Amino acid sequence: MGNTTLDPVLQQFRAQIQEAADAEKKLQIIGGNTKFWYGDNAQGERLNTTAYSGIIEYQPAELVITAKAGTPMIEIEQALANAAQQFPFEPPLFGANATIGGVVCAGLSGPGRGQAGALRDFILGVKVMDGRGDILTFGGQVMKNVAGYDVSRLIPGSMGTLGLLLEVSIKVLPLPAKTRTLCFQMSQADAIEQMNRLAGQPLPLSASCWIGMPEKGELMLRLGGANAAVESATVKLLAQFAGRQIDEVEATQFWLAIREQTHPYFKLENTDDLWRFAVNPLSNPLPLEGETCIEWLGGQRWFKGKLEQKEALRIAQENGGHATLFRGDKSQLHTVFTKLEEHSLTAPLAMVQERIRDAFDPSGVFKTNRMP
Repeated sequence: MGNTTLDPVLQQFRAQIQEAADAEKKLQIIGGNTKFWYGDNAQGERLNTTAYSGIIEYQPAELVITAKAGTPMIEIEQALANAAQQFPFEPPLFGANATIGGVVCAGLSGPGRGQAGALRDFILGVKVMDGRGDILTFGGQVMKNVAGYDVSRLIPGSMGTLGLLLEVSIKVLPLPAKTRTLCFQMSQADAIEQMNRLAGQPLPLSASCWIGMPEKGELMLRLGGANAAVESATVKLLAQFAGRQIDEVEATQFWLAIREQTHPYFKLENTDDLWRFAVNPLSNPLPLEGETCIEWLGGQRWFKGKLEQKEALRIAQENGGHATLFRGDKSQLHTVFTKLEEHSLTAPLAMVQERIRDAFDPSGVFKTNRMP
């Protein structure tokens, strides 16, 4: 494909990538830069995506939106809201300048992930520029790569280390007809038990969150669906447990604060770190002293305080998962993530990961060390 057939912005991207490859330099991809703190400290010159912006196609009846990577999330969320639709995985933005490309490449999901699924489950297709400056299209009705990997599912969470995301198609869903949030007082152990028990029942649960100390805390359950289903579930839950219904405005603010980590729980003191544990939802309370926040029916657990890296990884692995130093002092860590080769279940994936990176980026243009 010659440069004359390319959008001028894409021509600029290609030139910058090829120049970096020739000079053996690295490029770190930047959109709204609202997640600059997430991951390991990145190296390299900046490649800014915000000039490549706009919704390419959105047909609400088809439940699919396709947009350029530099498109502001504010623009996308407004378009979805106008059609009474949503990203049910509720991706955190962490700032007004967030772009759809940054959201996808960070791969983070919010409160709805526990019931609706993760961000990567909703990715239908991507267009990517690789480390040679070539444009590749994957997913949807197009193709998979020759090795058989669905690359459209590999981009989420790649943190810009696999290639430059240009465009993405994402499945959306209608907003629920009714939502309601209920609050219950209970211990951490009881909350984990009840979240898992309720997950197996035909209830319109759309989010869950428990915050507190081991023996005392508040479990928030959000219901979402048809009016009759929400009303029935409300009566059933309040009959089983002593609880209360949360005002709709207050509830909306609560879930947004959990999504964006503006809730008081996430306010860190100078000496605090914020650890994220992704574990088996059935795991007992983790052996951590202090206040804990639990989401996704027990599958995602937050801990703020001081914790040695080896101890965090040990706790995570013993509970079938992995640990990430989400925010805090990263100076003493080799990497903030659990590396694939450190876990027996995922060690073989490390070799696959490296082969994929070599295929897409033979010169290491995007190997910025932002993730292992």
